[in-house]
Amino acid sequence: VDHLNFEINPGQVIGYLGPNGSGKTTTIRMLLGLIHPTEGSAHVIGFDSASQSEYVRSRTGYMSQKFSLYNELTVLENLVFFAGVYGVKDRQRVGELLEQLGLSSFSDQLVMTLSAGWRQRLALATAIVHHPQLLLLDEPTSGVDPTARRAFWDLIYTLVEQGITILVTTHYMDEAEYCNQVGILHRGKLLALDSPGSLRDSLKGRM
Repeated sequence: VDHLNFEINPGQVIGYLGPNGSGKTTTIRMLLGLIHPTEGSAHVIGFDSASQSEYVRSRTGYMSQKFSLYNELTVLENLVFFAGVYGVKDRQRVGELLEQLGLSSFSDQLVMTLSAGWRQRLALATAIVHHPQLLLLDEPTSGVDPTARRAFWDLIYTLVEQGITILVTTHYMDEAEYCNQVGILHRGKLLALDSPGSLRDSLKGRM
């Protein structure tokens, strides 16, 4: 990425749009401290992402493109495992998430047998089991049908109402309408960051 500079306010949904290779995943990995920038810095929830990455990750949920789930385990076993990873010992939290995301009837089903839409919901559950303040979603709707995409965005709005700030990357232009602000990334450069309405207005007369 090339000298990105942006700020996200709490309680918003920020969309990052761009084609494959534009730098969306790289941005998320730097925010989490998984890779360090060659110059510059990032502060996430008040912590430096490079030198204090363990504090960032303990307060942040991350849902990767490929849904980091264990196919040979059940839905319940996956969620219990990730709860343990995050130090969540309250089993009631697991039950709450299964109910909230509509996964209760699938709790004993192996992940390998789930459709893409239900795997997506389980991946979201594992990312929020520890009550994160910030949720980073890397192309979460890629490969799922339109109905599942719409249902997933309904879940995102529910999480925002609960006080979670969300940054989501996508290459679906229509999903920009669901976001409070939209950033357009191309070849590592942030070309624009504004509300969907303002971005549309700025393009009038150019089309």
